[in-house]
Amino acid sequence: MSKPNQEVRDINGVVLLDKASGSSSNYVLQQVKRLFCANKAGHTGSLDPLATGLLPICLGQATKVAQFLLDDDKRYLVRAKFGQVSSTGDSEGRIVNFGPTKGVDESSIKTILSQFIGDIHQIPPMYSALKRQGTPLYKLARKGIEIERPPRPVTIHKINFLNFEYEVLSLDVFCSKGTYIRTLVEDIGKSLGCGGYVIELRRTGFSHLDLSGSKTYEELLKLKEQNLESLDSVILGADEMLPSFESAYLDSEQTGDIRLGKKIKYLGFSASQKLKLYDHNEQFIGIGESNLMSEILPKRLFV
Repeated sequence: MSKPNQEVRDINGVVLLDKASGSSSNYVLQQVKRLFCANKAGHTGSLDPLATGLLPICLGQATKVAQFLLDDDKRYLVRAKFGQVSSTGDSEGRIVNFGPTKGVDESSIKTILSQFIGDIHQIPPMYSALKRQGTPLYKLARKGIEIERPPRPVTIHKINFLNFEYEVLSLDVFCSKGTYIRTLVEDIGKSLGCGGYVIELRRTGFSHLDLSGSKTYEELLKLKEQNLESLDSVILGADEMLPSFESAYLDSEQTGDIRLGKKIKYLGFSASQKLKLYDHNEQFIGIGESNLMSEILPKRLFV
């Protein structure tokens, strides 16, 4: 007997999902949306199906802050196999031998790693969601079509060497948005002359967030089996996703005006910056932006 349709709820906030391997980010997004019976949901930057780890899911009005999270730095634990390369840059592609690993050791690896710290340029992989004339590159790649991709600037803040054993390298990588870890591994492998591809990728950090507050889908299911209150207890406020934004607390008149899309006079900010806005009841109502005239303009407001 099929379950009755559950009523869709107007819930707002962010769920820190520990994504499992094997599913696309959009697939698990829809799973979480259905589990919470949310009327709307979005994620803040996809993970490859192979990858696991931190995937913030925005529910309801919180989807309006997702765009402000996309520029944040990420942290990854990656394991790479040396001596071979993959057509996709990971273990899901066609694997071929590339070069010998004799002489590749911790010392030589660390020397090469130092060359990738800082501002670098990467050529995006063909197996990526980047689009060319509206078509994702991975769809072209599946047809055997390869096109020229211009290098893109990214920043590698830090690479921690963890282990190298049985031709498998483990690294902890702290990097900017837009960094392709598969490309980083390929470039490191080629610089060592042996080649390499990703066999395991786990996102361990996103902005100020880490895995400590995350839940797997199975853990969320168990919470819902208890009751909705237990499930909802894991939802974070959307404003908690924006620690670098300063806060502006509005009175009732200012709250009314800003909700109508009007700019308001607000002393305390004389430069252009994004702000977290709170109404006269100290409830988070969205994002504003100050200007040089000590005014705040609405940017993304909750309705």
